[in-house]
Amino acid sequence: MFYDDHHPPHFHAKYAEHKASVRIADLAVLEGYLPPRVMGLVAEWASLHRQELMRDWELAANGQPLTPIQPLE
Repeated sequence: MFYDDHHPPHFHAKYAEHKASVRIADLAVLEGYLPPRVMGLVAEWASLHRQELMRDWELAANGQPLTPIQPLE
């Protein structure tokens, strides 16, 4: 996430040379591309941590430090 980023609430994912912005509400790709296997892993992780992602979005919008979110295991 980036401080002072635009709406809707989203996060950025990166894999090798691929990048995507993913909307938190429904995990739709807003911009960019991730290979299908990678997008599946990102979606699995994000669905497990949706509340934490929204909390971090709010923190970022208020210029506060983000809370680390556990990786997919």
